[in-house]
Amino acid sequence: MGALIDEDRTFSPKDVGSGGLRSAAYDRCTFDHLDLKNADLSGKTFVECVFRDCDLSLVQLERTSLRVVRFERCKLLGARFDTCHSFLLSFSFDQCILDLAIFHGLRLKGTRFHRCRMQETDLSGADFSNGSFAGCDLGAAVFDATVLEGADFRGALNYSIDPLTNRIRKARFSRDGVAGLLDRTGILIED
Repeated sequence: MGALIDEDRTFSPKDVGSGGLRSAAYDRCTFDHLDLKNADLSGKTFVECVFRDCDLSLVQLERTSLRVVRFERCKLLGARFDTCHSFLLSFSFDQCILDLAIFHGLRLKGTRFHRCRMQETDLSGADFSNGSFAGCDLGAAVFDATVLEGADFRGALNYSIDPLTNRIRKARFSRDGVAGLLDRTGILIED
C-alpha cells in the first residue's frame, strides 16, 4: 500500500514501475514520461501537479480531484473529465492530444488549451467562458449549448460552432476561422 500523500516529488517510470500511482493524494508533484494508459486514478487528489509527456489514454477519473493541474505534451485519448470531482476543478493543457475526451457539462471558466489536438472531443454543455483554444485542432469537436463567451479561438482550426446553439458573445476568432461559425447555416464562402 502506498503513502497517504506524496508532496514535492518527481515521478519517473523507474519510480512507478508496474504498480502505478499508489498514494491517495499528490501535492506539488511532477509526473514525467509515465505510461498510465487505462490507469485507475479514481478518487485520487492532485493539487498543483504537472503531468509531462505522459500517456493517460482511457484513464479512469471517477471522483478524481484535479486542482490547478498542468498537462504538457500528454496523450489523453478518451479521458472522461466529466466524471472528475467538480469542486475546485482546474487544469490547463499545452500541446496535448485530447481526441475523444469528454468535458460535458463542466464549469471550466478560464481553462487554457494551447496547441492541442481535440478531434471529436465533447465540449457540450460546458462553460469555457474566457478560456483559450488558441492554435487547437478542433476537427469534429462537439459544441452544443456550450458557453464560449470571451473565449479565444485565434489560430484554432477545423471547428464548427453554431452561434444559435452556443453562447459566443465577445469570443475572439481569426479571420481565417470565421467559416467555422457559418458552415451549419448552409452559406457558401468563396474566395
